[in-house]
Amino acid sequence: MAWNDGQCEPYARLVGCGEEDFPPSLLQIHDPPEAIWVRGCLNRLRELLCLPAIGIVGGRDCTAQGEATARRLGYEIASAGFVVVSGLARGIDAAAHRGALEAKGRTVAVIGCGPDIVYPQANARLRRAILKQGLLLGEQKPGTPPLKQNFPARNRLISGLSAGVVVVEARKRSGSLITARLALEQGREVFAVPSAPLLPRAAGTNGLLKAGAGLVENLDDILQALPWLSQV
Repeated sequence: MAWNDGQCEPYARLVGCGEEDFPPSLLQIHDPPEAIWVRGCLNRLRELLCLPAIGIVGGRDCTAQGEATARRLGYEIASAGFVVVSGLARGIDAAAHRGALEAKGRTVAVIGCGPDIVYPQANARLRRAILKQGLLLGEQKPGTPPLKQNFPARNRLISGLSAGVVVVEARKRSGSLITARLALEQGREVFAVPSAPLLPRAAGTNGLLKAGAGLVENLDDILQALPWLSQV
């Protein structure tokens, strides 16, 4: 179910929570945003925000294996016709977005700054590709810099948009664990990719597995836990 015919709009659109195009999944969380700014393939806005989505998050300082895993999962999820949601950060997030783009599928980057702000600069090219094939989405108005205090709120949107969240290589104090906690609070499934037990970069991920997160090696593991996705 490839999808690559969207057109990037040069402007951002503000969508209020009472509008028809507002993501229905965000209305299900206890603290939905009053409005979101979206930029990218606005002609496919409803398609991108209403189809089933899977979030993929993880560490910025990931290993090559972790990056390859996130990229493969992003590819598999997008190839199956689902939306890949992540946060456009370096490392795992960027790899997940790239996998979805390589599959010519759908991806949404949830940002913690204004839709006109390029952050991080290292992902500027990736950001442009997402604008052509997917969406940038966030609560912050144009011109808002990437302030640290905005990112936990950004994380609740990643989990809120997703039916389930997959964590790849997260440290014990990783922001990805905040996303996982928020996903549980929102009634979403939490998954984790196992890593070497002595790898500090994955201590948080392995901790999620000990706490009962679903073990994920490929898309089939996600579909077994969320069988209704295949019926949408």
